[in-house]
Amino acid sequence: MRDTLFDWQFALEILPDLLRASLYTIGITFVAFAMALVFGLVLALMRRSSLRALSWPATGVIEFIRSTPLLIQLYFLYYVMPEYGLTLSALTAGTIGIALHYSCYTAEVYRAGLNSVPLGQWETAKALSLSPWHAYTGIILPQAVRPVIPALGNYLIAMFKDTPVLSAITVVELMLQAKNIGSQSFRYVEPITLAGLFFLLISVAVALLVRRLETHLRMP
Repeated sequence: MRDTLFDWQFALEILPDLLRASLYTIGITFVAFAMALVFGLVLALMRRSSLRALSWPATGVIEFIRSTPLLIQLYFLYYVMPEYGLTLSALTAGTIGIALHYSCYTAEVYRAGLNSVPLGQWETAKALSLSPWHAYTGIILPQAVRPVIPALGNYLIAMFKDTPVLSAITVVELMLQAKNIGSQSFRYVEPITLAGLFFLLISVAVALLVRRLETHLRMP
């Protein structure tokens, strides 16, 4: 029978393993979020297109992915797709899966930002005979993205907190590492507590960074 509820010596012993797992988890999160930002912007632009051949498929993809659980999507990528000839590693399937899932949410954030750009800005770009590329990159997107940075930051934090779902397809992220330590040592209090603290500290740090970025890029 244990003398104390929390064994600090054992916590220090497992700290390096959990630290490595947390860095691994952060890496997955930032790679997946970078992909989600790109995919989300593409989906948002497609959904706003006047061409139904672009807007309808984008709308269908966004609504389908947002309406189905992330866990099912990961299972489909990792367990079902090999039957159709596409075999992905657990890490690749997990990263792509969570990126695609959140790209549909960032797409809606982008769309809200694009809709907030005054009509006069679109008309000005057209009057200057700017190409769609130059109009978006030089005029529209800088005004559309800045106001939605807080929302994008929220999804970054939400994505980080959703990484434990990847353990369902054997990705050894922070939470699964804590669970493995608990199953090997039969002590769950220390690894689960430390994992929770890691999630808390990293989420708060990211929130502060997003806040500083928001202040730095605030429209005059």
